Amino acid sequence: MPRPHVVIIGSGFGGLFSARALAKADVDITIISNTTAHLFQPLLYQVATGILSSGEIAPATRDILAKQKNVKVLLGEVSRINVKSKIVVAEKLSKQIVLRYDYLIVAAGAGQSYFGNDHFATFAPGMKSIDDALELRARIFGALEMAELSQDAAERRSLMTFVVVGAGPTGVELAGQIVELTHKTLSQSFRNIDTKQCRVLLLDAAPVVLPPFGEKLSAAAAKELQRIGVEIKLNAMVTNLDATGLDLKHKDGSTERVDAICKVWAAGVQASPLGKTLADQSGVEVDRAGRVPVQPDLTLPGNPNVFVIGDMMSLDRLPGVAQVAIQGAKYAAKTIIADINGQPRPEKFKYFDKGSMAVISRFGAVAKINEKLQFSGFFAWVAWLGLHLIYVVGFKNRITTLLHWTITFLGSGRSERVTTEQQLVGRLAVKQLGPAFEPTISGILDPKKIGH
Repeated sequence: MPRPHVVIIGSGFGGLFSARALAKADVDITIISNTTAHLFQPLLYQVATGILSSGEIAPATRDILAKQKNVKVLLGEVSRINVKSKIVVAEKLSKQIVLRYDYLIVAAGAGQSYFGNDHFATFAPGMKSIDDALELRARIFGALEMAELSQDAAERRSLMTFVVVGAGPTGVELAGQIVELTHKTLSQSFRNIDTKQCRVLLLDAAPVVLPPFGEKLSAAAAKELQRIGVEIKLNAMVTNLDATGLDLKHKDGSTERVDAICKVWAAGVQASPLGKTLADQSGVEVDRAGRVPVQPDLTLPGNPNVFVIGDMMSLDRLPGVAQVAIQGAKYAAKTIIADINGQPRPEKFKYFDKGSMAVISRFGAVAKINEKLQFSGFFAWVAWLGLHLIYVVGFKNRITTLLHWTITFLGSGRSERVTTEQQLVGRLAVKQLGPAFEPTISGILDPKKIGH
């Protein structure tokens, strides 16, 4: 008799920890994902700003699970799920993949949400993938290179203005690192521009930075951001965003135009479209973020063999953070093992909140463990380093990550600053600035103007 087949969609925290938790179970596991790597998404901004390499936060899923004999890893983009027939269909490299399952764990994660303004993505990438991080790195360094070559003062100001939309943990951490990069690391690297004059704006429609952290830590974070040179604009809604800047509407009704070539969007998330596919088959509606309402045991309503976890599930207003995905993965695996062993399923899923942290600057962070234990400054920064180091997969990656952190935080060096010519010129010109800006770029890159 064949062993039960568990299909896992996604290789993020939810997918990887599900597979690992089933390592000793009498099952066959297939992980199918549209990427070959397990991405440690919270550190993407450090790839974008040159602290870490992509390999340190995105090791190959096959390598991680190489010694786990009951798991098989496939590359594929899931296009269809039929919960009645228990079939998953995917495509990749002109091949169609059809998988039949006994249990299904859907952990496909979430992408960036532009709140109905998807055209913003052309000019302000999100921070959800390695491609996003590498593209943003190219945009940051590309803007500075073009500023070095520009002879127009207004154009230089625009190229040396960096805007981060969204004052959650990702936005706060990214804004802080762009300041560190421009004001310190690169402060002596250019001759025609002074990177200490770079302007870094952090925008949000909310009235405070880091809203989930509470009033005390939000105020501490804002104070530290302003100390290191981040300009904060709150109660400011982005109404339009194009190649050369963005338009804001303030709470008092006034409007403002910010000229900035390099922009990044960190303001919202949208669950994988697979969520709606599942919801339609179970008679429920996804929420505004595309998440699927699940049962207390994380299963799809009416389908006790289908688990939806991580950023794709909606349950008790749980946040879309790594710990929710990890704990949900372990719970789903525990439930499957109970079924296989003929034992009662565990009680409903209970999330244990281990707290939230955000690093703001060199030696500065905020940490909220619970309502009573909240702290900021150096000790919060050390706690942040330790926690994130634990969840970096692989001994080698932990060592190299620690080495790069030491170089960056104790000194000012950043070893991961390479971008290709195509990224610096091609992507920046065509994808970000658009055809209307190409004559300007051509002027900047005119060899006759270089050095004059």
